[in-house]
Amino acid sequence: MLKKRELQDAPTLYDLMTHPQVFPYVRHKAYSLDEFYFLTKQTMEAEENGELISRTIMDEYHQPIGTINLFDVKNKSGFLATWIGQPYFGKGYNKMAKEEFLEELFLSHEMEAVFIKIRKTNTRSLKAALKLPYISLGNILYPDVYDMINGDSSVYDLFVITKEQYMIHRELVANISEDEAVV
Repeated sequence: MLKKRELQDAPTLYDLMTHPQVFPYVRHKAYSLDEFYFLTKQTMEAEENGELISRTIMDEYHQPIGTINLFDVKNKSGFLATWIGQPYFGKGYNKMAKEEFLEELFLSHEMEAVFIKIRKTNTRSLKAALKLPYISLGNILYPDVYDMINGDSSVYDLFVITKEQYMIHRELVANISEDEAVV
């Protein structure tokens, strides 16, 4: 479902990213395929330097359908940013990608908190975030981070997934699965 970013996926990802329902919400916008190649190469180099973690989201046919990233990595935390191509909206890819990525972040990279900033006008992303049982509204829990992302205006809501919340959820799901297997 997820793989490290590769330049060979750039043309497909660029076509998906430029859709009007996707493009406004992409953090690093590219206005040409050449620019997207350049940004992808920069992203790959930044990951090698430990500045971010970026993966390509794949469908069941191993075709690239979007990206999931942890930006601004510091102090065992960072900001999650995901986009999925419009033809794949509403098919569960977002949730599956987040689950797999969070596993990697918390277990392999030892992150402690993953922040998500979502424009208050982005109802699609707000609904997707609220479907995650291990997410908390961070506006009040992390006022310094909330102020940092918003400055003088209140454009974004801040959400947080802590390692502790995620691991508790993971354990609950494992226990429920075990109980169902016994029945």
